[in-house]
Amino acid sequence: MNQGTADRAAQPAEGNGQQVEQASRALLARRSMSIRARITAVFAALFVLMSTVTTGALVFLSAFKSKSVFLEEMTNYAFEIQQARRFEKNYFLYGTNLDDALVNTETAQYNLDQHAADFESVMGKARFAAMKKTLALYEHLLERLSEAGAEGGRLPQQDRAQIESGLRRSGTRLLSDAQESINLERWLMHTMLHTSRLLALGFLMFMLLVMAYVASFIIRSVLRPLGRFTTYATRIGKGDYSPILPARKYRDEYSYLALAINQMLEELQARQDQLRRSEKLAAVGTLTSGIAHELNNPLNNIALNTEALLDGFADFPEAQKIEMLEQIYTQVERASSTVRNLLDFTRREAPAFTPVSLTEEVRHTVKLAGNELKLAGVELKLALNDELPRVMGNPRNLQQVFLNLILNAIQAMPEGGSIVVAAAVEDGFVRVDVSDNGCGIPKEHLDNVFDPFFTTKENGEGTGLGLSVSYGIVEKHGGRLSVQSEPGQGTTFAVFLPIAK
Repeated sequence: MNQGTADRAAQPAEGNGQQVEQASRALLARRSMSIRARITAVFAALFVLMSTVTTGALVFLSAFKSKSVFLEEMTNYAFEIQQARRFEKNYFLYGTNLDDALVNTETAQYNLDQHAADFESVMGKARFAAMKKTLALYEHLLERLSEAGAEGGRLPQQDRAQIESGLRRSGTRLLSDAQESINLERWLMHTMLHTSRLLALGFLMFMLLVMAYVASFIIRSVLRPLGRFTTYATRIGKGDYSPILPARKYRDEYSYLALAINQMLEELQARQDQLRRSEKLAAVGTLTSGIAHELNNPLNNIALNTEALLDGFADFPEAQKIEMLEQIYTQVERASSTVRNLLDFTRREAPAFTPVSLTEEVRHTVKLAGNELKLAGVELKLALNDELPRVMGNPRNLQQVFLNLILNAIQAMPEGGSIVVAAAVEDGFVRVDVSDNGCGIPKEHLDNVFDPFFTTKENGEGTGLGLSVSYGIVEKHGGRLSVQSEPGQGTTFAVFLPIAK
């Protein structure tokens, strides 16, 4: 058995119970991998993926926030250094604002100390230490100038020039380092934003692939097996009880559903076999009862007349003897008719079919029933079309069908009436209706009119085989026979026969 194809139904064979047992062993022999476990694994993988992406996003946001804070504080730091440099220049030009320069320098130093950890994480310890050292030197030089002014003296020209040169170098270095750090972080932030956009687009494409895989997984694991089991249900509804065989690689929940269905099929087959046996027994009982009844009455009459002739043959006048012999002959004919009808009912050989004109066969049948129509006082009207298409059939059998229907209609009108035989083409069939305005058939009897030996006539008036034989003949011709009736309004039997191709 190929395990790469879909589950399929086993071909019907002898021993449905053995097939179910073999199918059950095959279903259970595969390695178990439930749909629940696979779905759980898929969603666990999706959860891990989303957790990883979320963690990465949080790390990215934290790094972006750190750089944003660094950029803001470094900008503030650069502003304080710029202010200090401006006041420094004012001092050397006009001798003013030295204290303001010291205030800005102290503020810059405070910024470095407050955000030392953020600055170190971005700039690195070496660059941050160098910046602090340069700022401390700049502040020391400003303090030397301030101390000299506070003591009321003037620095020697050489020292003053040396301090001024040191302030310019260190101030320029501080601004250069700050601006370089700001520019670098801005570039890094732009790079991070660009990278995040690319990652977002890539993750979107990846998630589309993941969604396609999940959809395919659900279709393969859930929807496709449901479609197969719908096919199984349709097959079972049509009467095919062959068990379901496995063809998938793993055993899952659908395998246990297949086991349950196979068990149900086995029980259903057993119940149907039991019901069929009961129906056969009931049919045999009905058939035996009908045959016994139909043969017993004429045999009793024959026995009585024969016994009477034996006892008083010499005493009976010639006319009475002839009458009694005619009665015996009539009862023999009645018994023979029952046997012939029974043989027609049970005959299984396929009759020879030829293209037949139903119009001609119906007209010929009417001629056969002409005497019965006159005696019963029944008028028969034909509504036939000579251009009706032909059907494939056996003329003798079809005449038997129409004769049975016409005789039934006559018997349904003991006080006389009318019969209408009409024909038309309907959905690929030639339909022939035999309608009467007789007593009709009670609704509770309509489902049984085609059963063998079922009759509503009085004892001795009918065998109950005529409609059964007619029904079987029409079915052998590939057609169908239906009835519509209303008590007191008449009955219509419709014969449908397929048009000959």
